[in-house]
Amino acid sequence: MTASQNVRFTGRRILITGAARGIGAALARRLHARGVRLALAGLEPEALSAVAAECDAPWRTLDVGDPAATTAVVNELADELGGLDAVVANAGIAKQLPLVGGDPEALERMLRVNVLGVYHTLRAAGPHISHPRGYALVVSSLAAAVHLPLLGAYSASKAAVEALGNTARIELRPSGARVGVAYFAELDTEMTSRGFGTRAAEMLTGGGSLSRLTPLSAGIDALERGIARRSRRVFAPWWVGAVLPARPVAQRVVDRMGQRNLEAALAVAREERVPFTTPQPQAVPRAAPRVVPPARAEERPRPPREPAPEPAQPPASEGGRPEQPERTETDER
Repeated sequence: MTASQNVRFTGRRILITGAARGIGAALARRLHARGVRLALAGLEPEALSAVAAECDAPWRTLDVGDPAATTAVVNELADELGGLDAVVANAGIAKQLPLVGGDPEALERMLRVNVLGVYHTLRAAGPHISHPRGYALVVSSLAAAVHLPLLGAYSASKAAVEALGNTARIELRPSGARVGVAYFAELDTEMTSRGFGTRAAEMLTGGGSLSRLTPLSAGIDALERGIARRSRRVFAPWWVGAVLPARPVAQRVVDRMGQRNLEAALAVAREERVPFTTPQPQAVPRAAPRVVPPARAEERPRPPREPAPEPAQPPASEGGRPEQPERTETDER
């Protein structure tokens, strides 16, 4: 970090979500050392409060999947800092999921946190960063561009994050604010070890990593540079920047490599019970839909017959007898 870049950070007001550990916690510590005034949000209060104490930062426990809570927390923290210059939408979770035979709740949860959480964060922070020095950085993944077996749900969520970031960049441009998207391969974090250290993943990778682990510091270096420059794209390690524009070719390679032990790994994944990388709030149980079997033809109720309409009676005359219709010239013929 050069002296000129360090000056860019001094006094800036930055909110980070998912700051209890991993990328969020490490980034908070780095930015605090650069003179940034921080506000932190996350799900794990004990870990988050410890990071906040190190960074002398206000903090709030937050489930970013809750739109009302996200709006309230972002506004409160922005008020405490006297405004915002940047927001880092970093909160996210991961879990393996075989698309056929897997638990659909895994996909629903990842969409709720990874996609809706980023949307709620951008929506709440947008008014605060809509100024010429404003910046929003959404944390996507290399998985948004290259899709691996067992990571379909995670890849789908991160591809949506990329789309939200690209759209926000266009929509916030008139205000002078900028928006960046961050792409990482496998960084050496708890999320990587928890999310991909499963029996099924080991069968696919042969016990190693998918793309070799990258030190977390490389990702934090990239984030620091990106925030200082308000960059359009942030990535680590260096080769991720070359893969992004070559997505179709990279996907063809992965399609071939992903066949190793695939059937056995999918069978294991369907039975393997693994937690999310971050413990999630208890889901509200949903009632199972009531399935009514179709009735057989003889059991189907017949619709009631409507009574036949009574024939119309001619109007009565004053004497009580029915009036006779007037004879016309045509009747006499």
